[in-house]
Amino acid sequence: MGPTASGKTDLALELAQKFPLDVISVDSGMIYRGMNIGTAKPGKSQLLKAPHRLIDICDPKETYSAAQFRLDALQEIDTIFKANKVPLLVGGTMLYFKVLSQGISPLPHSNKEIRTALCEAANKYGWQHLHERLAKVDPKAASRISVSDSQRIQRALEVYEITGKTITFLTEENPPVPLSYEIINVILLPKDREVLRKRIWERLQIMLANGLVSEVEALYKRGDLDQDLPSMRSVGYRQAWGYLAGKINYQEMQEKIYFATCQLAKRQMTWLKSLTDSNAHCFNCEDKDLTDKICETFKTRYCF
Repeated sequence: MGPTASGKTDLALELAQKFPLDVISVDSGMIYRGMNIGTAKPGKSQLLKAPHRLIDICDPKETYSAAQFRLDALQEIDTIFKANKVPLLVGGTMLYFKVLSQGISPLPHSNKEIRTALCEAANKYGWQHLHERLAKVDPKAASRISVSDSQRIQRALEVYEITGKTITFLTEENPPVPLSYEIINVILLPKDREVLRKRIWERLQIMLANGLVSEVEALYKRGDLDQDLPSMRSVGYRQAWGYLAGKINYQEMQEKIYFATCQLAKRQMTWLKSLTDSNAHCFNCEDKDLTDKICETFKTRYCF
C-alpha cells in the first residue's frame, strides 16, 4: 500500500516474480471497465506477468461498495490460499484496506431511487445542506464525515431513509468482525514529498499524452453516465468531465487534476502513518534497491 504514484504496481509485478504471490487489486477506480488511463491500470503486458484480480469487474454505471469489495476480496483470498499461494493486495483505496482488515457492519444495499433523490437535492441545495440534514438525524456520523465527503454523506442519509435507523446505530448494534488472517502491511512512503509531487505531475502528463481526455470523452458520450456517479467522481475523470462539459478550459483541467491528486496522496499518507503495529513495514518508495530490501525482509522473517 502507498500513496498514488508511489510505484505500487511496478513493485507488485517484481515481487510476484520472486514469491508465490497472486495479486488482488485494492483500487476503487480499477474495478471499472473502460477506465484504464486515468486509473493507471496495469497494461496487457503487465497483466500477463501478474494477473490482477478485482479489476474490470464493473461497468462505470454501477455502484460498488466497500462492503462488496470485502466480500469479493475474501472470496479471492480463499481461492488463492487453496491454490497454496499467498494473496498480495495492492492499491491505494485506504477505505477498502480498512474494511477488509477491520470488518464492516452489515448495512442495507443501495437504493437507486433514494440515491437519485439525494443527488437531486444536492444539486439543488448543495452538499452542505445535506450534511446539515444528516447532523439533525445522526450527529455522530455528521461529526466524523467531512462536509466535502459527498459519497459518505449520501450513504449515511440513504441508510437512514431505507431503514429508519441511523448508520451510527446500525454500526454499534452490529460491530464489525476483523479479518481472521495475519496481515503484513508493506507501506511505500516518499522520503521527500516534493519528489512524489513531481512523480504525480509527470504521470499526469503521460496520462494526457496517452489519451485520458479521449477515454473520458468516450464515457461522456455514452449518455447513460453522469458526474454524480462514484466512477465519474474519481480523480481525473471528474475534472475531465468538467472540461468536456465546457465548465473549465484545458489548462484549468490539468491543474485541477494535479491538485486533486496531490490532496489524495496527502490523505493516503496520513492514513498510512497511523499503521504502527509490528506487522507494518515502511519503505522509501524512492529507494533504488527497494525490491531487494523488501525481499530480504520477508525471506528472513516469513521464510518464503
